[in-house]
Amino acid sequence: MVTLAYLHSDEASIVLEPRENAAPAWRHCGARVDPAGVPPLSAARGPASFSVDRDVPLSTAPGTQPGWFGRPHAMLHDHHGAALNFRPSASIVDQDAQNIRITLSDEAQGAAIEQEFQLMQGGAFRLRTRLTNQSDQILTITDACSAILPLHGDWAKIVSWSGRHNAELAEQVEEMPAQGWLRETRRGISGHGGPPGVYLLARGATRDAGLVLSLQLAWSGDSRIAIDRDDEGYWVLSAAVTGTRAIAPGETAELPDAILAISTRGRNGAMAQQHAAVRSLLDWPGGAMRPRRVHLNSWEACYFDHDEDRIVRLAQSAAAIGAERFVLDDGWFKGRRSDNAGLGDWTADPVKYPRGLGPLIEKVTALGLEFGLWVEPEMINPDSDLYRAHPDWTLAEAGGETITSRNQLVLDMRRGDVRDYLFGAIDKLLAEHPVTYLKWDHNRDHAPAGGPAQVLGTYDLLARVRAAHPGVEIEGCAGGGGRSDAGLARHVHRFWTSDNVDAISRIGMQRGFLAFLPPEIMGAHIGASPCHATGRSQSLPYRAAIACMGHLGVEMDPAALDDAEREEISGWLGFYKQWRGLLHGGTVMLGDAADQIVWQAQGQDGGGGGEFLLFVIRSSPARHRRPQPLPLPFAAVCDTWNVRLLKLAETSGPHCPAQPDLVDQYLNEGVVLTGSWLAANGLPLPVQQAESVAIFHLEAAR
Repeated sequence: MVTLAYLHSDEASIVLEPRENAAPAWRHCGARVDPAGVPPLSAARGPASFSVDRDVPLSTAPGTQPGWFGRPHAMLHDHHGAALNFRPSASIVDQDAQNIRITLSDEAQGAAIEQEFQLMQGGAFRLRTRLTNQSDQILTITDACSAILPLHGDWAKIVSWSGRHNAELAEQVEEMPAQGWLRETRRGISGHGGPPGVYLLARGATRDAGLVLSLQLAWSGDSRIAIDRDDEGYWVLSAAVTGTRAIAPGETAELPDAILAISTRGRNGAMAQQHAAVRSLLDWPGGAMRPRRVHLNSWEACYFDHDEDRIVRLAQSAAAIGAERFVLDDGWFKGRRSDNAGLGDWTADPVKYPRGLGPLIEKVTALGLEFGLWVEPEMINPDSDLYRAHPDWTLAEAGGETITSRNQLVLDMRRGDVRDYLFGAIDKLLAEHPVTYLKWDHNRDHAPAGGPAQVLGTYDLLARVRAAHPGVEIEGCAGGGGRSDAGLARHVHRFWTSDNVDAISRIGMQRGFLAFLPPEIMGAHIGASPCHATGRSQSLPYRAAIACMGHLGVEMDPAALDDAEREEISGWLGFYKQWRGLLHGGTVMLGDAADQIVWQAQGQDGGGGGEFLLFVIRSSPARHRRPQPLPLPFAAVCDTWNVRLLKLAETSGPHCPAQPDLVDQYLNEGVVLTGSWLAANGLPLPVQQAESVAIFHLEAAR
């Protein structure tokens, strides 16, 4: 018998074996198990061919000691740059039902590591690590791992996401590696491939069934997610912050949290755990999420070409269709006629707004709209008063070339004086005007890099702004979706998924976003047609239906629509307001079906069934003569469901296909179907044209 430390969720278990003067050894990380009677690791691991005589199993904090050939937990260096081999001379393990706490100390090197495994609400595990410098010299840490986990068993697939500006979150599915797999970012932000994270699927796992492990690093900078094949036959998953960080004597450095979801209910089960974990990090004004306001953003309506009269007219159009917030995007501040100048000078442009922002905001709020404002605090144009006064405030290599991108440079957020200036400018704007929303943008990669301290500086500034103005909501944007992650989620209330609002492009992007982050913080706008990013045209109902699955907004000038279109978009905003309480804060399930159909269900999952909106999406023309029924595995938990068809969002016209009689019944009194039928046979569907969405309401019969 051996004394083990373990945490159990409803679906999963973490099991560790404490060891004297060593980090605990991993025994299990996977589906829930009962560890009673488990023999000690020393009894289970006998001598192996060509191995060192002193066994070195995978631990929670592997170092660089002889016999461990995998990645170290972290690389420590003294003030001369010499590597320090962390080998704990003392270890303490404490646990309760919700936490395992580990303390490792190396007195010879003057360093200590604290680790915590915490069971979060919703079933995910949070892995936390702190490194303390107990020496009298500065230590530096590089490539610090927030998590190193064993992957025993029959893992088969890796799911990850890649992307670029206007093409975020492209899903990639790969086989488990024979040797190694790597997802590394080096641009200073988490990147257009989404959060630093990965999904692992056991053999046979699907959206709704089977063992799935998901891990995301709560970090907004450079990172490395790696899967290494060990010659003993298992894989090791690690998640690390890359770059160097200095730790002063007596200082403690906290690594980013790693959020680990393990579900036996497939990808949707792991996604639900990730959503619950991120929701626990969100800090809403007033302590709770209020209904997510529909807003109109000015960018694609007028770009830089605006003044007070133009914006007032746009706000009037926004109010007329039912928007609840107006956001003034780029172009309002001093010298800003294009992206060539002005960043850093956060005062109203005297040419465009000679009376300042006050009269404009007064007119907008008089329409019943909240007022939001675009800022890009971390950036600076060489053509700005701030740069002329402080050229040394930018990220730059000593004596190296100054490299611009989008005609801008990156401010050095490691510097306290830079953060003080930016806080003062933002604080003044928010103190003088009733601005309730900031769209906080970040429109270039870091070249050169600022390392982890650059990210921590941005977090510090955001925290100061939030503390001074707790009622202000903040949207995180980075050239679209370049910095959407759980690290920034502690400081913001919404992410801009992509600058591309093309509805077809958005389907995959939004599904990728939802792998780690919940729908209420997923910015989704109804854009113009043709789409500015792709040149592709889609019907207004189709664009609106796709946008309704997130936090809805409008990215166009309603005045450019005809009367019928304005009435139609107003109806969609009303539809969203009616159902947003069901769409946000609850369960999300994704699925794929026959004949290129994809679907998404959002709602409240009660013990006996619940209530959902179901979006059935067809992008391409049907190949089959008739639509096949849509199996809905989640429906099996309820005996009977009331089903109504709320909307069939598609192009109307003389050539719409004939529908079966059942569609009229769906639209009027509704249809009652058993949960077993919906799960096994499926929901009978209407005939759908290409680029259409059928929106159903499903409610458990009482």
